[in-house]
Amino acid sequence: MNYHDELANFGWKTSQSQEHHKYTIPAILSLLPKEKPLNILDVGCGNGFLVNTLSSAGHHVIGIDIAQDGIDIARRAYPHLKFEYRSAYGQLNDLFESPVDVIISSEVIEHVYSPSRFLENLFNTLRPGGYLIVTTPYHGYLKNLVIGLVNGWDRHHDSEREGGHIKFFSETSLGRLLTKNGYSNITYKNSGRIPLLWKSMVCRAQRNT
Repeated sequence: MNYHDELANFGWKTSQSQEHHKYTIPAILSLLPKEKPLNILDVGCGNGFLVNTLSSAGHHVIGIDIAQDGIDIARRAYPHLKFEYRSAYGQLNDLFESPVDVIISSEVIEHVYSPSRFLENLFNTLRPGGYLIVTTPYHGYLKNLVIGLVNGWDRHHDSEREGGHIKFFSETSLGRLLTKNGYSNITYKNSGRIPLLWKSMVCRAQRNT
């Protein structure tokens, strides 16, 4: 399996809102710069629901994904929007005629083999001073402790699950990786469930100029 194949069989079935959309999208919207319209690239757009939400808010948005089923569903559901079958490791600067202001990648980085290469390519796609918003399942001390106390680690790291998570991040480890790849001004607005047991980290970082 190569980099391009790792998410190719996600198994999208519908264009409707998914569970994670309910708690990540409000946080994502709150972290967007206030200017409109923004050029926004959704990396790992899946079924296109987030792209449509952002477009409806007045932004110029393009979605990319290597899950062909997701792209097909998105194109049928939102024919007025642009979706491309592309890898986040490949060339992305040609998607917009002007620089990309914001890249959003929601619930994707935990699936990729090389998060550093992934973040580096997104960095090179953003305009200087532009923002990256990443969401990924939250792992912190208290949550990890609770998972252990209820004997949940075997289920949490189920190796038989196809297309499951292969990377696990805390705020510290994600922040360290972002800093290593040229990002700064890192902030978090975590979401889902209750504080310190959040479902997802919602992180905004700025490309250094």
